Amino acid sequence: MTLRILYDEHSGALSYLLADEAAHEAALVDPRSGDWPVLMALLDEAGLRLRWVLRTHEHDGHDDQPPGEFGRLLRLGAPVVQGARREGVRSVADGGRLPLGAGFVQVMHTPGHTAHCQSYLWRDRVFCGDLLTVDACPRQPGPAQPAALWDSVQQRIFTLPDETLLFAGHGRHARAVSTVLEQRRWSPHFAGLTRDGFFARMGSMAAQR
Repeated sequence: MTLRILYDEHSGALSYLLADEAAHEAALVDPRSGDWPVLMALLDEAGLRLRWVLRTHEHDGHDDQPPGEFGRLLRLGAPVVQGARREGVRSVADGGRLPLGAGFVQVMHTPGHTAHCQSYLWRDRVFCGDLLTVDACPRQPGPAQPAALWDSVQQRIFTLPDETLLFAGHGRHARAVSTVLEQRRWSPHFAGLTRDGFFARMGSMAAQR
């Protein structure tokens, strides 16, 4: 089992390479075309076949930046999986399992940051995009659907075992990983809040933008 993390200093965006080296298979989570040379080198060096391209979210039709980014993802030659439907995307039901080596990646529908966000459970870790880093995404500094976000976090993420590792889509100071226990107790956006309190905080954030 291999996990590699790539961090973009300018945007704070995080991408991940998941691999089962024994089976020579890999998946990419939220890859960026600017990282292609590094990613291809990593795959070639380990003799890995790219099995899946997994996207936690698309910004409702506005994330094709730089121009042609989505088309470049398709040219990687592996199925692109995301929640938002568009030509060339593989749609997977909630709970669906994507084979990866001797194991699998499980798809979790977790809307909120955008309407069609998905998270991906791989072994003891979840790649959950910007569900928990609510205000860290430069293209969308607040949730598109606050009610759905609250439900996704409280019902899908915080019900996982305490030790489950959570990997973000964006990070400040390159902080990529936390745990369910840590976020449940100390998240600046969710810990100690009621549902109404969360909505009030999101409304206050929106008013400041």
